[in-house]
Amino acid sequence: MNDLSKSAQGPCTACLIPSCIERLCTMPSLLSRCFDSNLQGLAPIFLRLLLAYEFGEAGLEKLYGDNWFTDVSFPFPFSLLPTDFSWTLATGLEIIAPMALILGFMTRFFSAALMVLTVVAIAAVHWSAEWHTLAELWKGYAITDQGYGNYKLPLVYLFMLSSLLLSGSGRLAVDVWLKPRASSI
Repeated sequence: MNDLSKSAQGPCTACLIPSCIERLCTMPSLLSRCFDSNLQGLAPIFLRLLLAYEFGEAGLEKLYGDNWFTDVSFPFPFSLLPTDFSWTLATGLEIIAPMALILGFMTRFFSAALMVLTVVAIAAVHWSAEWHTLAELWKGYAITDQGYGNYKLPLVYLFMLSSLLLSGSGRLAVDVWLKPRASSI
């Protein structure tokens, strides 16, 4: 009688545990397939927005600030340019490129341009002026300059820009809208 009452109530708790574990084990693969098929193209927007904010902020500081490029020695061939021209060029790029990144317009081009700007900034401003060992150079991998340079943040930006250069703008971008139109021309 006791066995009959159990079967009338439904399956036993011990029988539900394996099926629950099986469902939990398949959940990561289901989520992964969902992300891959629906959301993967949205990932670059976060990089685009963060980089646009950071470079835009630097551009506005240059736009409303004084030209401090006269005190900086740039690497060749940028050392051949007049400092006022370099200041205007950097300011313009740091204002136009963030707007393009937000829109996802010519993302790869502006990522490459900002990478060049960042490499020049690392070489001219953020790299340690004098180092004799790799240990001294490594001290410059910091946010604040303690006399050893401070190339950590520009290096992080460089890797983020590299990701955009290689992956493109993602789905939420003007580039996606323009691509079919450009191929039909």
